Amino acid sequence: MFLGLDGVEIGLIIVFLCLFAGIMSGFPVAFALGGAAVISFGILAALDGAELLVHEYVDSGSAEYQALRAEGVPEIEISKFTYPDLPRLTEHIFPGGWEQAMDRNLAFIVNRMNERVFAGQSIETLLAVLMFVMMGITLERSKIANDLLTTMARVFGPLPGGLAVSVVVVGAFLAASTGIVGATVVTMGLLSLPTMLRSNYSPELATGVIAASGTLGQIIPPSIVIVLLGTLAGDLYAAGQEIRAGAAGCSDALTYLGEAAVLSVGTLFQAALLPGVMLAFLYAAYAFGYALLNPDKAPPVALEHTGDDIVTRNDALLWFLAAPVGLIGGALLLAQVNIIGNQSTTVDTFTDVGQAAALRTNVSEQCKASMIELHGQEKWDQAVAQQAAIDEAGGLEQSVKRTPEEMEAARAEMIANAAPIGTGVAILFVLLGLVLTTARGVSPSADTRPLMVGAAGVALGLLADAAFIAPTTTSGAAFLILAIPVAITLYGCRYAVESMSHNDLVKVVFPPLVLIVAVLGSILGGITNPTPAAALGAGGAILLAAYRKLHDEGRSGRIILMASFAIVIMILFGINFDLRVNREVVPFEDWIAFLIAQAAYHFAIFGILFGCWVLFRTSVLAPVVRETAKVTSMVFTILIGSQLLNLVLISFGGEHYIQSFLRSFEQEWAAFLIVMLVLFILGFVLDFLEIIYIVVPIVGPVIYGGTFDPSWVTIMITVNLQTSFLTPPFGFALFYLRGVAPASVTTGHIYRGVIPFVIIQVVALALLWLFPAVVTIVPDLLPNN
Repeated sequence: MFLGLDGVEIGLIIVFLCLFAGIMSGFPVAFALGGAAVISFGILAALDGAELLVHEYVDSGSAEYQALRAEGVPEIEISKFTYPDLPRLTEHIFPGGWEQAMDRNLAFIVNRMNERVFAGQSIETLLAVLMFVMMGITLERSKIANDLLTTMARVFGPLPGGLAVSVVVVGAFLAASTGIVGATVVTMGLLSLPTMLRSNYSPELATGVIAASGTLGQIIPPSIVIVLLGTLAGDLYAAGQEIRAGAAGCSDALTYLGEAAVLSVGTLFQAALLPGVMLAFLYAAYAFGYALLNPDKAPPVALEHTGDDIVTRNDALLWFLAAPVGLIGGALLLAQVNIIGNQSTTVDTFTDVGQAAALRTNVSEQCKASMIELHGQEKWDQAVAQQAAIDEAGGLEQSVKRTPEEMEAARAEMIANAAPIGTGVAILFVLLGLVLTTARGVSPSADTRPLMVGAAGVALGLLADAAFIAPTTTSGAAFLILAIPVAITLYGCRYAVESMSHNDLVKVVFPPLVLIVAVLGSILGGITNPTPAAALGAGGAILLAAYRKLHDEGRSGRIILMASFAIVIMILFGINFDLRVNREVVPFEDWIAFLIAQAAYHFAIFGILFGCWVLFRTSVLAPVVRETAKVTSMVFTILIGSQLLNLVLISFGGEHYIQSFLRSFEQEWAAFLIVMLVLFILGFVLDFLEIIYIVVPIVGPVIYGGTFDPSWVTIMITVNLQTSFLTPPFGFALFYLRGVAPASVTTGHIYRGVIPFVIIQVVALALLWLFPAVVTIVPDLLPNN
């Protein structure tokens, strides 16, 4: 063997060196990937043609190999790593010649491009990248970060390390609204770094906290990293579990697992919520602890008073904690006792299919033994008993069409079990109640009578729903019954909004917070998938940025506000009325609702177009579109280049070689730990995009083909990849910050400043390893997408 190494090992070294040289050459990474693929394949073809690269593999025809197969050892678990004493054979890394390998790669390129770039199942999810990028760049151009940093500095500045804590809070807030690392780091570096240095903050702490906080957008939803990684993770999880099921002797993963091997991006957003908040908390805790231990390097800063009402501790606890907890907790409690709940009377025309057994029992003996080992003897016996009962009853009950009498009986049962107060009405009035309580806490000295009138409207609306709106009440009648309570509540809310508009904190935080709740709420609540939510976020960002520009010019933003309310009206009428006007019989109230929803839709479109015109006129729209196109093109070009590099690895057996090595470990956690260590090291020299599209597809079938929860595996990888922005020498956040930092801040300051935060990243990974429920608890509680 050449240089005493296996030919595949030499091939992997050559590919990595070509990739590293391509990145170091200064060419754009997207083109460096494709170039590294072509050059490395050419070098391997030349060496293979000279018969210098020879690969050893286990002789599957030997008696020893056949004995292992007879003992029930799966073929996938037999390799020269697990059984080094087995007889081996040798062959060239391109057994059919490099010409055949190149022909095969060219044929695969078309399939890969079609599957993962142009027309695959993941293309709809990848469209969310475009709209999330546009949402983030639009909000960044609207100068939202400027106001947030100024306001949060006033709130946290008087605390030890308060300016550093305010940077973390703003970083988390921007992560949930923009998610653009470069823009966040540059903005906070321009605005916060000079202020922190003038306030005698340590350059290391100041630069470290800015760089680290800017990367929170990679883990806090809506995260572009999770969208990109999630589209791969779903396929890798399904493929890995199919391989696992085959090794267990089962026909497919559904049979072996008892459930479909599915992982959605929406589930990953749910899983990333708590880890992102935990990471932001760790950053802030470090800054606060550093200030306590080194008060001269992170002193408290008293900024000018804004003129807002002074809120006492008792008022804050009452109106910002007790009242919201009481409203939300009370609603949840009433939902538990079925006072608040579903009032739907819709009955399916067909009956439900009978409940199948918990597990498939018509399997081979090997699969049966594997399933008992996985699920336990008790669950297997239960499934056998369920299947026996189904067989005794003549088979699984089929879905049949209900008779009119059966449909009427089912509808009567639903009416009898319906809750007195509808879920939608309860959510609406609870949200309006939260607006009232917040306004009361923000302005304690203001007149409370309008707020009390609004609170009376909330109570009246809930009572009216319970007393006068039955499950059989038409949507039009319910609308008329609730019109007066809603009008009374809105009177109080209008006063509340005017009162809160004088508070700088609420004025700055509230608009983007509404957008964050709308986007994340629709995803985390299982209402829609990330792509429509991203479209909503992009449209909302355009309206928000346009309103900000009009306000800066001293012009009225009434059209923008009316367009925003039109969107709300359109959604409310779409939820509460049947807008299908192609039915045989359409009630008059549904026609009215349809016309109102149509009018709201067209006005909302007009408002968005008006917002685009405002941004175009103020020279904002053109840079936003240009930057969105650049970022999106970079992502998809890197995706194409990485596919070329992956095909080269597959062509000489590199992918199979790495997977065999990882499967040779008896403990699953050991293989996963090695993968995490490799990803961490690669983060020093590669960007997260290259790691996602080159490394993860190679190791994915192994790490997703075990017993670990797939959402936990993905979030662990995401947190690990976040360090690639912070680790020298190629951490992008470091480059961004170096570009805007004053001359007094050296590169050494920046490198020393990020070291504690890289350690915090490792601590966060350890916490997620020890407490995986931090990742899995939210997906378990919230609806699935």
